[in-house]
Amino acid sequence: MSALTNLTIAQAGAGLSKGEFTARELTDDYLSAMEAARGLNAYIEETPERAQMMADASDARRTAGNAVGALDGIPLAIKDLFCTEGALSTAGSHILDGFRPAYESTVTQNLWDAGAVMLGKANMDEFAMGSANITSYYGPTLNPWKARSGDNAGKDLVPGGSSGGSASAVAARIAAGATGTDTGGSIRQPGAFCGIVGLKPTYGRCSRWGVIAFASSLDQAGPLARTVEDSALMLEGMVSYDPKDSTSVDLPVPNYAAALTGDIRGLRVGVPAEYRIDGTPSEIETLWQQGVHWLRDAGAEIVDISLPHTKYALPAYYIVAPAEASSNLARYDGMRYGLRVDGEDLAETYERTRAEGFGHEVKRRVMIGTYVLSAGYYDAYYLKAQRVRTRIADDFRAAWDSCDVILTPTTPNAAFALGEKQDDPIAMYLNDIFTVPASMAGLPAISLPAGLSGDGLPLGLHLIAPPFGEETLLRAAGVLESAAGFTAQP
Repeated sequence: MSALTNLTIAQAGAGLSKGEFTARELTDDYLSAMEAARGLNAYIEETPERAQMMADASDARRTAGNAVGALDGIPLAIKDLFCTEGALSTAGSHILDGFRPAYESTVTQNLWDAGAVMLGKANMDEFAMGSANITSYYGPTLNPWKARSGDNAGKDLVPGGSSGGSASAVAARIAAGATGTDTGGSIRQPGAFCGIVGLKPTYGRCSRWGVIAFASSLDQAGPLARTVEDSALMLEGMVSYDPKDSTSVDLPVPNYAAALTGDIRGLRVGVPAEYRIDGTPSEIETLWQQGVHWLRDAGAEIVDISLPHTKYALPAYYIVAPAEASSNLARYDGMRYGLRVDGEDLAETYERTRAEGFGHEVKRRVMIGTYVLSAGYYDAYYLKAQRVRTRIADDFRAAWDSCDVILTPTTPNAAFALGEKQDDPIAMYLNDIFTVPASMAGLPAISLPAGLSGDGLPLGLHLIAPPFGEETLLRAAGVLESAAGFTAQP
């Protein structure tokens, strides 16, 4: 593997600024690495010509003294949920196979304006529905990590989902960073499974315009990267106010990297009792307690807190998210874009197109969502779930009176084998049990690698902050990252 592809975003940016190598050289090394790692199936479409053109433009800016920032010349993978002008944008689904939009999502346009380079479109669970990246029409993505012992030794492992292609690409050094989206944990869980950093910003911080919708009140774009500093650099490049997105928040964009001061003396860290769940492996609890010790040793104050409605978050999520999905996915009818399977009349065309275009998991969630929104069940299920969601948000609001951030595990287990939970949707959904509450409350949260399981697989720790508390979140995460000293690679 080339030394250039081992550089973090911050290191690569420094090397480019010093003239140690060019953006074209950096990009070409990544393109070669991508070719060698195609067995991971991390990309749905590679865009080498576009990448080289963007890298050449970056080099021209540097030669003219007009470099535009920390991401100028940095090669990134883009989750296939983001619409990218002229490039395949499918949401991992057959129903959008061949769709090449004539417009650019706001987040990716922000990245191109910051000088970033697009390597290709990263594989993902179909319409972001999944926790293992096994529901993609283009086949599963593999985790570059392998268990060194235990029942899964030597087996292909899942990278997590739905941003599994993005996480696998960053972990395998075939992208310097990647965009992801997080609805219930789809940035943080694959980040933990692949031993990298996954950051979900506050809902409304990144524009959703041009991001193919799953659940509109939950979806939020964010970065996957190798370090907390890289996540901060990417986030600053992604964030903007966007009048095209009614949920976009008009706030100044901070210098997120400047928040990494390394000083958390006096920071109050909440530890919620409700995240201790029966059946969680002892190594997860041990790592959590180690995280508590690391933060205490750095000068933080540890506070026991209660989030009493946590146990209802997952079932409420799996009512709210499918309900919104059933509404959002109604637009895929074979009439305007993507797949079309003709029938004898309009209704049969709809039926055939959706039957062939949607995969099993998408159909399952659309059916659940349609059911909970139907007459006679709306009040019993959807309305009640929204009330529970309000209670969950209230729990967090009360907690901020006594703490500044909250520390939990990211996942209840390390990465599992491909196919291991494929026939058990409930077991698959439980992978999001620690990440869903923050999503339901719209809070910023970050997962960072902090240790290895007994089988030699990465395990993540998870921090949650108040709304628009990304600077505090990153500051605490940076200290935790330094204390953990995680340097293991696949």
